[in-house]
Amino acid sequence: MDELILNLDQLTLGMMRKLKEANYEELEAFVEERQKLVDAIAEKVAFSPSTPAQKREINRILENDNALLDRMNELRLEAQGWLQKRGQAKVQRNAYEAGYSPDSILMDRRK
Repeated sequence: MDELILNLDQLTLGMMRKLKEANYEELEAFVEERQKLVDAIAEKVAFSPSTPAQKREINRILENDNALLDRMNELRLEAQGWLQKRGQAKVQRNAYEAGYSPDSILMDRRK
């Protein structure tokens, strides 16, 4: 189990070094890999309890969760803003692209 905890620590430290520049794809890959390690650790703990030193190490690693969640939330808000702008642009564009028939004739009446 010590090896799994070490791998989790290395993975987390690697992401923390580049967290400010990480895009959503990198974070997604990190979360998937991290989940595999966490599942493996949980499986090991089910058979033999972890030592106090292992628990301290895991808790130290988990202290990075707030920073990771903050970055994920930043990316979510950024994507949400982009989608809203895109929706507004689509509404404005549709107002100018009315469905006129190309063979139609417009006639004005003089008063």
